[in-house]
Amino acid sequence: MIQTRLFTFSALLFCAVVTASALAQPITTGRSEGMAFQVEKVAEGFPVPWGMTFIDDDKLLITLRQGEAVLFNTRNGQKQNVSGLPEVYARGQGGLLDVQLSPDPQAAGWLYFTYSKPVGDSSVTTLARAQLSGQTLQNWQDLLVTRSQSDTSRHYGSRIAFDGRGHVFFSVGDRGHRPNGQDLSNHAAAIMRLNLDGSIPKDNPFRERSDASHEIWSYGHRNPQGLAFDRTTNRLWEIEHGPRGGDEINLIQPGKNYGWPVTSHGKEYWGPLDVGEAKEKTGIETPKKVYVPSIAPGSLLIYNGDAFPAWRGNLFSGALVLQHLNRIGLDAQGNPVQEERLLESMNERIRSLAQSREGWLYLGTDSGMIYRIRPQ
Repeated sequence: MIQTRLFTFSALLFCAVVTASALAQPITTGRSEGMAFQVEKVAEGFPVPWGMTFIDDDKLLITLRQGEAVLFNTRNGQKQNVSGLPEVYARGQGGLLDVQLSPDPQAAGWLYFTYSKPVGDSSVTTLARAQLSGQTLQNWQDLLVTRSQSDTSRHYGSRIAFDGRGHVFFSVGDRGHRPNGQDLSNHAAAIMRLNLDGSIPKDNPFRERSDASHEIWSYGHRNPQGLAFDRTTNRLWEIEHGPRGGDEINLIQPGKNYGWPVTSHGKEYWGPLDVGEAKEKTGIETPKKVYVPSIAPGSLLIYNGDAFPAWRGNLFSGALVLQHLNRIGLDAQGNPVQEERLLESMNERIRSLAQSREGWLYLGTDSGMIYRIRPQ
């Protein structure tokens, strides 16, 4: 009997090792800042995994742009569909967008989502939250259905970040209508700041203005698809799509104007003409970094893990058009001093990023793959 039990246990252990080995398929290796890493494919079959967040040490909640969400176990590869989602406008660039688990104790267990909510024949970027019970989302709450309706299905934004002090930020694109960039009366082309329950903080910069939306934290953004708050430095970072050329990394300050469409480093899609009045202008914030040609950013993450100590404090963004993982090193003042383009040989449109407890990076691609980067 003892021998049988030992055999059974050994067999189960062997199966677990084989499963874990089969799950993580080595793809390539590399070096960065003197650190050797390897890239592994851990899953496939996720149509446009737009957002990812760890809900515990082993489980990723992944949003799919088509309007579905999946729980993925990074240890054993199990996938479980999540129910309880609202109706989503999944057309063009719209769909189920970002997801982040709140790090704040006063909102423990709440998952925050952005999605394109159907409104009449159109849709608007919406911030919502819900709680996960098993595989079901419960207590769904739309916190802000933005005033960002347009006749297009593009430029929704939208990423989520927390400052750890009771506030949530999220971004909205210009919805394909350029004048929205300088129009404070709606929520398009802006970054919003709310309390965790969706109420408006008393110290928001436009709270006392009757001609402005009180939720706005900054404005003049074309299509911000990356947002990250660095709690070590208390800095809010944003990355956005420019037109043809002119993607921007911005250090976000309350109440500031980031220029679109008055200033831009990009050109018109229909010809070799500059967009806007100038590349820079007094009274408008200058980007910390500009990409010409565009990389088409799909996400933004501040690395703070232990697995790759030389990366701590670096910004990472997935690149959609130029198909790589973009790394930006910053100095103590928050100025970009280094750029590195990783994983170019993989030819993948990197859409979403997440960091695990171990400090490994997880990447979701438009081809439906989930990869991870870990020390070699």
